[in-house]
Amino acid sequence: MTDKIIVLTTWPDSSGAARFANELVQERLAACVNILPEMVSIYQWQGKMEQGKEHQLIIKTHARLYPQVASLISRRHPYELPEILSIPVVDGLPRYLRWIDEATHAE
Repeated sequence: MTDKIIVLTTWPDSSGAARFANELVQERLAACVNILPEMVSIYQWQGKMEQGKEHQLIIKTHARLYPQVASLISRRHPYELPEILSIPVVDGLPRYLRWIDEATHAE
């Protein structure tokens, strides 16, 4: 097990997703954020079936930074209840894992 994580969130529009991803990387809260192409999400919300288009953000960061990343998502996200999931990185290429530390000042 490493001390790196992947944080997942979705965003309703590509320009908002890009602005948020840039903020995470500029603030050194993430080494990299991938923004996936538009997808369809189907879910239940407040007792109703819903369907919407979203972009998945894949945020690579250090576990120590999770509280700050989650807080920023909560503050900036346009949804009442944004997806914020942290997935531990079990293993990875050592040079890539070191780069995450360097890019986030977590070394």
